[in-house]
Amino acid sequence: MKLSVNGQAIDITLENEKTVGDILKSFESEMEKNDATTVKIVLDGKEIASTEFDSILGKELTDTTSIDFGVVSKIELVSSLHAISDTFSALSEKLETVPVLLQSGKDKEASGIIEELATACDSFCHIGTMTMLFPELYEKLTINGAKLEAFFKELLPILNDFEAALKDKDTVTLGDISEYEMVPRLHSIIDAIKAV
Repeated sequence: MKLSVNGQAIDITLENEKTVGDILKSFESEMEKNDATTVKIVLDGKEIASTEFDSILGKELTDTTSIDFGVVSKIELVSSLHAISDTFSALSEKLETVPVLLQSGKDKEASGIIEELATACDSFCHIGTMTMLFPELYEKLTINGAKLEAFFKELLPILNDFEAALKDKDTVTLGDISEYEMVPRLHSIIDAIKAV
C-alpha cells in the first residue's frame, strides 16, 4: 500500500487498519493532533468527490492501494497570510505611485502594479477562505472589526470599479481608487494579519 501527503510518499505501518475507512479515521486523528485537515483524497489515482466519500469507506486495502491526502495545516495558512501581508506592504507603496505614473504616461507600469494587486487579492481571498477550516483562526482574522466574508463583500465592488476604470483608461478614477480605496484597505489587511 502507498500513502502520500500532498504528493510526498510517507512511511506508515498498518496496525489494525483493513479498509480505506480505517486509514481515513487514523489519518484524521493524526491531522487533528497537528492542527491540520484533509482537503482532498485521491484513491488509486482518482480524486474522490464528497458525494462518493461514503462509498469508499468499506473498500478493503490491498498491496496496490494508493491514497494521497491533500492536507492543509494551520501553520501553513498563517505562514501564507504573513507572506501575503509582505506582498500587500510592498504593493501599498507601489499603489501610491499609480496616480503619478498615469499622469506621466507610464500606463504600462501602472497596469503592471494593478495586475500584481489583482493576483495578490486573489491569493488573499483563497487563503482567507481556507482559514474557515480552522474556526478559531477564521474568527480571529477580522479586518476593521469585520469578518472576512463581510470584508470581501465590501471589497468586490471596489475591485469591479477598478477593473472598469482600467478598461476605460480612466486615469483619474484609477488613481483615486489606488490611493484612497485600496491602500487603506491593504493597511487594514496587514494590521489584521499581524494580530493572528
